[in-house]
Amino acid sequence: MSIVIPNEIIKATGKSEKLLQLELAIIMFRDYQISSAKAANFANLSLIEFRQELGKRNICVNYDSSDFQQELQTLKILSEL
Repeated sequence: MSIVIPNEIIKATGKSEKLLQLELAIIMFRDYQISSAKAANFANLSLIEFRQELGKRNICVNYDSSDFQQELQTLKILSEL
């Protein structure tokens, strides 16, 4: 599914498309609709970058099992380097 936001709406916000995409990801994460990993992916950010954005906005990271599994996978990859 794709969502199209008309240019006049984007211009009215005074924000870039990238920032609007990030803010939508943050809203979905904050409202417990998606994990931080999925939100980071949606915002085209690494998980660390997404968590930094949450920190800038004083939003607590809800660390769930999906996040834990992703971090385990990252540690496995890093240990192979």
